[in-house]
Amino acid sequence: MEVIIRPTVDAAAGLVAELVAAGIRENPRLVIGFATGRTMERVYALLVKEHRERRLSFAQVTTFNLDEYTGLPKGSPDLYRSYMQERFFGQTDIEPANTFLPDGNARDLDAECADYEERITRAGGIDLQLLGIGAVGHIGFNEPLSALRSRTRVKALSPQTIAQNAGAFGGDATKVPRRAITMGVGTILDSRRVLLLATGADKAEIIAKAVEGPVTSMISASALQLHPRCTVVVDEAAAARLTQQEYYRWIFENEPEWKAYQ
Repeated sequence: MEVIIRPTVDAAAGLVAELVAAGIRENPRLVIGFATGRTMERVYALLVKEHRERRLSFAQVTTFNLDEYTGLPKGSPDLYRSYMQERFFGQTDIEPANTFLPDGNARDLDAECADYEERITRAGGIDLQLLGIGAVGHIGFNEPLSALRSRTRVKALSPQTIAQNAGAFGGDATKVPRRAITMGVGTILDSRRVLLLATGADKAEIIAKAVEGPVTSMISASALQLHPRCTVVVDEAAAARLTQQEYYRWIFENEPEWKAYQ
């Protein structure tokens, strides 16, 4: 795991967007795992800008989103499919047939989860997985006590997650679905590269636990310590509780891989 501390929210999101763009330019057929939430909105806005101003093409890219709510009606603005369509899919040249999210309205949800895993396998696996982190330390909707080898499945959302997501439902927690389909921790760890973006002081404590604490199923993001190529990008506020900040800064300044991004 590598930790990169950037001075501002925009600088942190900008670095993640640059890394995604560089990956696509190197491999136009990149398979990307996408995340949703407020943290990712800046990243998608920057990638749309890169598409419009520098002709970055997503035409051959394949995408798999981490999760989707169950039970929301088709076309609901609260679906993650709607989030992605508004903020990214509908503003780039990506081929709609190559954009995949779990179907939270599938008649057989267990079969849908198994099929989602199979679709990822048929695509050759995920080359680059984007992640945020929830207040309980989840990646995707892998809530506390999610098995570290878990696969795509239906999960009940924790009260903390429901409260955190209420803002997208007009602040009314009663409107937040109680369950969602999510990639498992094991599914995420199978990705060839992982980029986790966290910003803001409210993420400082959980980032410190996930990065520097023990690997535990209580904090699914801590499993990323086991990934061979995981980069955690944070702003100064989210980095505030990290004990090894000087070391992380030294690595970023001295590793040849990062020279082009300084």
